[in-house]
Amino acid sequence: MSKADQGSVVVTGLGATTPLGGDAASTWSAMLAGTSGVRRIAEEWVDPLPVKIAAPAAVDPVAVVGRVQARRMDRCEQLALVAAREAWADAGSPTVDPWRLGVAVTSGIGGIGSTLEAYDTLRDKGWNRISPYTVPMLMPNGAAGWISIELGARAGAHALVSACASGAEAIGYGIDMIRSGRADIVVAGGAEAAIMALNLGAFAVMRAMSTRNDEPERASRPWDKGRDGFVLGEGAGVIVLESQAHALARGARIYAVAAGAGYTSDAFHIAHGAPDGAGVERALRYCLDDAGLSASQVVHVNAHATSTPEGDPLEAKAIQSAFGDAASGVVVSATKSMTGHLLGASGAVESVACILALRDRMAPPTINLDDPDDDMTIDIATKPRPLEPPADGSPMAVLNDSFGFGGHNVALAFTEYVAPAG
Repeated sequence: MSKADQGSVVVTGLGATTPLGGDAASTWSAMLAGTSGVRRIAEEWVDPLPVKIAAPAAVDPVAVVGRVQARRMDRCEQLALVAAREAWADAGSPTVDPWRLGVAVTSGIGGIGSTLEAYDTLRDKGWNRISPYTVPMLMPNGAAGWISIELGARAGAHALVSACASGAEAIGYGIDMIRSGRADIVVAGGAEAAIMALNLGAFAVMRAMSTRNDEPERASRPWDKGRDGFVLGEGAGVIVLESQAHALARGARIYAVAAGAGYTSDAFHIAHGAPDGAGVERALRYCLDDAGLSASQVVHVNAHATSTPEGDPLEAKAIQSAFGDAASGVVVSATKSMTGHLLGASGAVESVACILALRDRMAPPTINLDDPDDDMTIDIATKPRPLEPPADGSPMAVLNDSFGFGGHNVALAFTEYVAPAG
């Protein structure tokens, strides 16, 4: 199929495994119910740390992948494969030319658990006791490789790494693969499994994490004056992207149009966003332009909003600036208040939430927002909020923001699918 025949890129499958549920449906139901997936860590390794809370996956991926295969995979890769299998089945396990099937699934950190375990083995038992699967387990592209092998995807298996924007950037790259004519279907998303002492300690020493250890469920509180940092979560989100022409030809169910993406970099600081928020605002504007959307079509934004004192107000101001007068019609949600921060998986999981918000015309709540910042101007949903279509009758659109250390800014746009006439 030539580039000219591709038309729109649509979403035909969804998969997720998160702190709220082992699949997309249970995750979404828990989001709408305002459920927190954060809990106190019971393992002894957390005792010396100032941070003793996290949001682990609700379902052990080993139970889904199987113990034999799981032994050859890092937990991050296991989570990615679980979400990819669900998304692929949800898309109807389509028949497609392997050379027209691509993968863009990534991680912000990769197999850090396997890296640490291998080092412990090297130190305590010697090099010849290290697992021969260590290198495939620790590499950030491991998830993309495993998924491509399972599905027989030969159009390319990619793993763009941009810290906490990785999952969103992978989806944007998947959109571009189809637009360019390289593929008819791309399985795209992100995964992360980094709940371990090294990461909790490293983020804690940066003063980036919440230490509300006595109230785990209330620790992640975007835009609240009492916020004191993010909560580390784990999981994966994967969507199946498909050219509209290919999806229609096989009679696929279409969730939404993957309408476009916008990218910028702050070029300011390795771990802090530029205080003027210009990069965030421009990513949103570029996304609207790439998707061919007017600001008035956007009814919902799933914000990055990690619950850090610095980042939340910066993003709120950028949203207000990007949408201008139209911002009053945009309902903003911060689902990290429930899932915690899934790092490289966050943009992918939140994209799944955006697509389901479109389907159900319902924005999920932001929980724990008891005392908002004084200068807050955006409309933040604290309860599930119905989404109203644009007054001019145009298809409603939703956006997802994702940002990462290194100055990465990514915005994704999804719109309602309108079947062609006739």
